[in-house]
Amino acid sequence: MKIALDAMGGDYAPKVVVEGALAAKSELPSGVQIILIGHKEIIVKTLLEVGSSADAFEIVHAEDAISMGEHPTKAISSKPNSSIMVGYKLLMTKAVDVFCSAGNTGAMLVGAMFTIKAIEGIIRPGVAGFIPKITGRYGILFDVGANAECKPDVLAQFAEMGSLYANYIFGTEKAKVGLMSLGEEEEKGTLVTQAAHQLIKLNSKINFIGNLEGRDVFSDKADVIICDGYVGNVILKMAESLYPILKAKGFVDNFIELFNWQNVGGSPILGVNGNVVIGHGSSDAYAIKNMMNLAKQLVESEIALKIKKAYT
Repeated sequence: MKIALDAMGGDYAPKVVVEGALAAKSELPSGVQIILIGHKEIIVKTLLEVGSSADAFEIVHAEDAISMGEHPTKAISSKPNSSIMVGYKLLMTKAVDVFCSAGNTGAMLVGAMFTIKAIEGIIRPGVAGFIPKITGRYGILFDVGANAECKPDVLAQFAEMGSLYANYIFGTEKAKVGLMSLGEEEEKGTLVTQAAHQLIKLNSKINFIGNLEGRDVFSDKADVIICDGYVGNVILKMAESLYPILKAKGFVDNFIELFNWQNVGGSPILGVNGNVVIGHGSSDAYAIKNMMNLAKQLVESEIALKIKKAYT
């Protein structure tokens, strides 16, 4: 298995990326290889600075890097030799099994659509986030930012993809899927969520439990929560903000630890022809290491292939 990692992506790259890759390398099985993508001279210098050897990883040179503040579409077209685009080229040609980056999220999304493209039949790929559950596990929140606005048929596809992810990644058979809305009754919500409710309800492949309210987010009521990217991003960022607040106030608990997003390390893009993980821009080495573990899970589960089979 080959994991491609954007060494230039993130607020603290390349140092924390290299440190995270080294930590992951010491834990991952010998058959898993991490390939660093970025400016070779800078990566080698960083490896030596952190006390590693220059040949600790295979390095694929990328002359450019896309900064966090650049416009995604413009950056993708103007920097074909950026670390993000080189990573996608490796994934597209199957030289690697998964591509990970904590860099520009928009560029990662646009890059996926330009290169490996959406699975045929998928209207809009989305980004799956992970939300803590009071039972001590994670649920899936889908979408968390790729699509600020969604039509009903897109939300219906998110429900099916989220159900498949819960099954093959978390091992949750007949995952309970709920639609985030303004009330439990199916006639509640916007015109979009009302129409999406009816579409999801008609899909026999989905164990649809109906509408959810905000109070259900952290409960065990649903394994998969479906919403547009606007709502999902607000929920996810709110959840992420709780951990530093509770920690600063001295609250220590296994459930509270689940709110530390660094434990997961990233979010997969679902609905594209390949395995892609997007990390948080402020990822530290620990988060990068955990992103490698998530990448390994994606490859082993063949989730992209399973979603593709569901639409052929």
